[in-house]
Amino acid sequence: MRASLVRVMASATALSLGTTAAALAQSDASRVPVPSDSLIDVSPTGPIRRVTDALTRVTDGGRVRIAAGVYREPTLVVVRPVTLEGAEGAILDGEGVRGLLVVRAPAVTVRGLVFRNTGSSQTEDRAAVRFFEGADCTVEHNRFEDTFFALLLQEMQRCVVRHNVMRGMRGTQSRTANGVHLWSSEGVVVEDNVISGHRDGIYFEFASNSVARRNTVTGSLRYGLHFMFSDDCRYEANRFEANQAGVAVMYAKRVHMVGNVFARNRGSAAYGLLLKDINDSEVRRNAFTDNTVGVVLEGSNRNVVLDNRFEANGWGLRLLANAQDNRVEGNVFARNLFDVGTNSRSSYSTLRGNHWDRYRGYDLDRDGAGDVPHAPVRLFALVVERAPAALVLVRSLVADALDLAERVAPVLTPATLIDASPLMRRPALAPVQAGALPPDGRVTVTGRRDDAPEES
Repeated sequence: MRASLVRVMASATALSLGTTAAALAQSDASRVPVPSDSLIDVSPTGPIRRVTDALTRVTDGGRVRIAAGVYREPTLVVVRPVTLEGAEGAILDGEGVRGLLVVRAPAVTVRGLVFRNTGSSQTEDRAAVRFFEGADCTVEHNRFEDTFFALLLQEMQRCVVRHNVMRGMRGTQSRTANGVHLWSSEGVVVEDNVISGHRDGIYFEFASNSVARRNTVTGSLRYGLHFMFSDDCRYEANRFEANQAGVAVMYAKRVHMVGNVFARNRGSAAYGLLLKDINDSEVRRNAFTDNTVGVVLEGSNRNVVLDNRFEANGWGLRLLANAQDNRVEGNVFARNLFDVGTNSRSSYSTLRGNHWDRYRGYDLDRDGAGDVPHAPVRLFALVVERAPAALVLVRSLVADALDLAERVAPVLTPATLIDASPLMRRPALAPVQAGALPPDGRVTVTGRRDDAPEES
């Protein structure tokens, strides 16, 4: 009896050990890594047909090459440094319901892909490509078509965004978001992109030491460039044309705006460039042409407006009373309806050495500067400031008579807002060459969406 019991216990022990060994073997097998490689090709007809699978297998620093085809997959997530590269015709399609690519790793490059059809969202910041908390990223030579946000960079450093073409979704401001949006980022370069039809073409928010240069932004439903709380940034040689409200730069210091073109930004609340609470900055060698207002300075102090061209605008420059210690020098004012406008008879900024096509003075000592100061604020401009509806009379004899009377006996226009040394000859300012060319080498300006209601 005892021998039988021993045999039964031995058999049970063996069975238990065998089961445990099998379980351990199975567990070890489950921990065997998925085969990985530094170069993985994705193709609709190849062994790897999903980009998701390739991102699972690729090694750190590796490359995923995507062949031509339309890939409809759940939102892709990149968690290691890789290069994601598309052949011509490689398209990631969000089917109108999702973002396409989320990057949570440093040193990621995204190149040569078409991102399209994300759909709109009022509950999430849905983007074709979205980067989080990283550095050293590159986004280049891509196309973004019918996207909500095209590219969203959050808490990124030292990234480059270049040679991309971005086209927003048709409709109102609430239906589409921004082309390139920087939030709390530093050292980002945005260059040589062509952006059209977004709410804001480029938006710098809490960015620092970043650059936007040689971009062409047209047909924005709000601002071509929107710039807030972003110190020590530069935007250079960009073209902002036919945007609903022009360009707004707000609440920043030491901003350099050099060699840009602001053109055809028209509307009741449109301007080539709005400077609101901007201090210690420069606006130099830009061209402001055919805008409702060329430049507005509001609550902005110690700025330099130098060597710009203001031509064929409604107002060339609006210099409000709360803008102080600004210097306006060496600029050309020609063919504007009003060269300068203000909301007060007092001014705390300086105009000197500008060329005014309305100046009728003389230069007896032949030093190139007029011997008689020039008052650029028309009396009728002050009338319009108080009663905007009077603008319908701007081409009338009434407006001409008011201006003539004020020139003969100036009593109402700001005595402190004069150019004491107006230039007799127009300075030879170099032509402004600005903006990026699309791949076909031609710039096509997307018209403003005049049917789109304005939204805050």
